[in-house]
Amino acid sequence: MNSGTDSALDSLPPLALYVHLPWCVRKCPYCDFNSHQAPSELPAKDYVDALLADLELDLPLVWGRTVQSIFFGGGTPSLFSAKWIERLIAGFRARLRVSPQAECTLEANPGTTEHDSFSAYRDAGINRVSLGVQSFNDELLQRLGRIHGSAEIETAVESIHTAGISNFNIDLMYALPGQSTNEALDDIRRAIHCAPSHLSFYQLTIEPNTAFHASPPKLPDEDTAWDMQEQCGELLLESGFRQYEISAWARAGFRCRHNLNYWRYGDFLGIGAGAHSKLTLPAEQSVRRRVRHRHPDVWLKAMQSGEWLADDRLIGEEERVFEFFLNQLRLYDGVRKDQFTPRTGVGWNRISARLEKAIERGVLQDSCGMLKPTALGWRFSNEIQAMFLPPGIEKKPQSSYNADLH
Repeated sequence: MNSGTDSALDSLPPLALYVHLPWCVRKCPYCDFNSHQAPSELPAKDYVDALLADLELDLPLVWGRTVQSIFFGGGTPSLFSAKWIERLIAGFRARLRVSPQAECTLEANPGTTEHDSFSAYRDAGINRVSLGVQSFNDELLQRLGRIHGSAEIETAVESIHTAGISNFNIDLMYALPGQSTNEALDDIRRAIHCAPSHLSFYQLTIEPNTAFHASPPKLPDEDTAWDMQEQCGELLLESGFRQYEISAWARAGFRCRHNLNYWRYGDFLGIGAGAHSKLTLPAEQSVRRRVRHRHPDVWLKAMQSGEWLADDRLIGEEERVFEFFLNQLRLYDGVRKDQFTPRTGVGWNRISARLEKAIERGVLQDSCGMLKPTALGWRFSNEIQAMFLPPGIEKKPQSSYNADLH
């Protein structure tokens, strides 16, 4: 670890590829992701052609680097048939150095009308699936505005197992409108029964620019939500899952490599409508952020005109410091001190006083090269992250995340 004043970005972190497929059958009332209701006929060919063209425009920034993971996020990527996913993966391998062991994730929603069989996606090159279940309770699913029910979930899970895809995630939320702690526990039990390798378990929050924000449902109070989190966590532990991130649990050997790269402040190249890229450029001693136009129609037209970027800038040192801690403090193992300077280009002495203050307050502990939140710090992680906010910024920059991570 560099604990002095040197600030060289002298090594490249791992590289991931994110592919945004922005359409859904219907926009959920709680969703603030960059997703849009699909037209009657999906412009699959035009969009896939544009994705490959988008990639080619950024190839000079990643020449010679190996892609460790590919993530198809959305939206509902499973609205695209397996033939289009196969074409994309083949196109990526023709243009990039993709690791033969690359983790390749497809987000999917339950419902046989939305996707090919998972065997077809497996044959296309997908080796990990993230299934957007949210709940197994039909009444709660209706309150969330989901278009599937428990029967469709069972069918999708059976299809995943039939395809032989052993690495799959179930996406669950808790503290849903009118949900009890027993109902949250029942969701966990039913998820475990599906034998996933990974489980994303996160609290429903009301976000701006959503239907729920305009007309908020009644949610469980804070104490009830905390009780749900605690009891469900105990059940997951008893069932062989281990928490490795605020909202992520996995069986041994199945932590999501793509998401871990985000949380460790690795590099990622994002293509498609609204996608973000964060790339380290050692020759320039800089870290670069690129953002595509958000709306798919605007992005498609912009690709034709050559003005496909909504933002292209170098990330300042204070913002890199904040993003590093914002992400690594999400991890149960804590912050790797030896990664700070190589991934931010900032000397350790620049942040040592803030860390000492956090340790004195009892929210962080320094042990064996790691900075780990204490039990108190884990519960109030947002307050620790706020200690690293750049001057004049009151919340995390949107650029900190590429999209939803599962």
